[in-house]
This record gives sequence, structure tokens and C-alpha cells, in this order.
Amino acid sequence: MRTLAEFPGAGLPEETGDSYAANALLKARVAARHTGLLALGDDSGLEVDALGGAPGLRSARFGGPGLDDAGRCARLLAALSGVDEARRGARFRCVIALVDPGGGEHLVEGVAEGVILTAPRGRGGFGYDPLFYYPQLGRTFAELSEGDKARVSHRGRAVESVQRLLRECYTSPAG
Repeated sequence: MRTLAEFPGAGLPEETGDSYAANALLKARVAARHTGLLALGDDSGLEVDALGGAPGLRSARFGGPGLDDAGRCARLLAALSGVDEARRGARFRCVIALVDPGGGEHLVEGVAEGVILTAPRGRGGFGYDPLFYYPQLGRTFAELSEGDKARVSHRGRAVESVQRLLRECYTSPAG
């Protein structure tokens, strides 16, 4: 596997799509066109029920420019101030686009359901992981080992789906 950075003059386009799928396809199309190879692009975000699905597509920019992960977490907690646990349902969603240079396009999605806590817990992960409680394992994503997180996260599930897709669509039968 190679990254787009390994190709001179290549760069990721601005995320201008109106959905995770649109942004993932935009990236994968640019990569496939520039490299002439099968390419992956992804987009992901956190969707909080009490906020009507926000921050969603704008998860990395939630709260405005200049905020780091801790600042975005603080902004999310402020937005949820006074919201009871029953309305703090949330999910991480990841869409991966697979584009081949011949124009074939596929999309897969991974989702992890959880709850937004009232205070951060854990030191691992990044982004909103310290606030995202995953009930099935009784911990936040920031409290999970890298292996456990990869197994249950939205991104891990999407990667699993794209691996299946690659085996089904791009592996020639033995013979």
C-alpha cells in the first residue's frame, strides 16, 4: 500500500461534499486519477443525537478554526450542557470509497454506536475518543487498546468491509 504523499505533485482536494460519501469519493477519485492505481478515500465524523447529528461532516472543524482536539471536546461538552444521558446517544460514522482507474466505484460504511459522557475519560485515541463511551465494552474509545478500538470502531468496521470488497471484486479466482 502506498500513500498519496509518495506521488510527486499529488495532494488531497478540499472536502467540499455534502456527505461523507461525497468527500470520500472526491479524495479517491483524485488519487486514482493522479496515480493510475486503485485508490481509497475516506471521510468520517461524530453524530450526536441531541445536536441533530452535529458535528457530523464538520467534526474536525467543530467550534471554529484554531481548536485542537481538547478544544473541540470542550466545545461539544458545552453544547451538551444540561442534556441528560438518555439524549446523549451518538455514533461515529466512516465511509470509505474505493475507486479504480477504469472508473469503477464502491462505497462501504462503518458505524459505532455510543454515548457522549459529561467529562473526558482515558488517554488514548484522538479527537472525541475521551468523550465517546462504547457500552458494549464499558469504556470510552480513549480507554481501549489500539487492537480493541480497531476491532469495534467505525473506521475498523469500514476497513473490514473494504477488505471483503477487495477480495470479492479484485481478486482473481485460483486456477
